[in-house]
This record gives sequence, structure tokens and C-alpha cells, in this order.
Amino acid sequence: MSIYTTWFKFANWEFDKDSMTDEVHNCVIIAAPHTSNWDLIYMMGAFDLLGIKIRFTIKQEWSKYPIISKIIENMGAIWIDRSPKTGSTERISMVDAMVNLFKTNKRLTLAVTPEGTRALRTEWKTGFYHVAVQAGVPIALGYLDYKKKKAGVGKIIHPSGDMDKDLREIMAFYSTVAPCHPEKFSVDQRYV
Repeated sequence: MSIYTTWFKFANWEFDKDSMTDEVHNCVIIAAPHTSNWDLIYMMGAFDLLGIKIRFTIKQEWSKYPIISKIIENMGAIWIDRSPKTGSTERISMVDAMVNLFKTNKRLTLAVTPEGTRALRTEWKTGFYHVAVQAGVPIALGYLDYKKKKAGVGKIIHPSGDMDKDLREIMAFYSTVAPCHPEKFSVDQRYV
């Protein structure tokens, strides 16, 4: 049992497995709301209890610190090298780098925090949507509801290609979830 799982149980949180399908083992999974450093502990505990091996991306530059890099790797980090390839001056986009991860891994649950920060943002980064479309994988809506003390996967979205429609459905789901710090959370206002 991991320290995350122990803390999750100690804090009397429960996990939601109602939307769990085999699809969560090969998808982009949103981790939201993201308003507190505690979110990582609860997220890792919930996903551990649900049997989901979460991976997340981090810049290759962080791998030069051996002790830190080993800890981060054990948490599920995948190093992303976006430096220009030989003979080119153009860096690979983060979306392309993440799509390539799905091409080179048979099963991958890639966690993203589209809010991008623990501060209030009224617009989310939408790269996760483009990754899911280009990789041909679903989007799992991982969540932490501090009011209900419940976490898990609330819904699976199969991108239709109509980004506006799909993001409206995603924002409708997250508008019902209670974050740790409500003043620091907003769904993407472009899609409400």
C-alpha cells in the first residue's frame, strides 16, 4: 500500500469507480480541480486504489537532478525532450510529444492538469483535447470533490471532433465538483 493510499484512507475519502472501464488504462485523464498541493496526494491515492497507473509529463531538464529525478520517475513521470532535432531549429510541440507517447506505449494513462496552475484561471489549456483526438484515445474526467470527500473517474468522453461541444460537456461536469479552494477554481468560461 502506497503512502498516497494510506493518506487517502486516513482522511476518510472514498473513491468513485462508477465510470471505471478498461478505457482508463489508455487515455488522457484530466486531474481537476487543481487548487491545492494536497490535490496530488488525493489524486495519487484515488488512482492507486482504482488500479490506474498514472503517468504525467515533465520537462527533460528536470532529469539532470539524480535524486529528484528518481523520486519523480517513481511517481510516474515521463521525461519530455522538446529540443530541436538534428538539422532543425524548430522544437516539437507539447501536443506532438504527448501524441508520440501514445504511439510508443501500448497502454498509457496520461494525467494532465489543464488549469495549469493552482491559481485562478478562467481559460484552460486545451492541448489535452488535441492529444486525445490525434492519439485516438478517450478523455477520462478524473476529479477531487472536497465537499463530498470523494475522488475518482466521473465520466469518459470520446472526442467527437467538435471541440466546442465536447468541452462544454467537460465543463458541465466540472462545474458540479467542489475544489479545496473554490476561489481558485473556474471551469473554462469559453465553454459554459
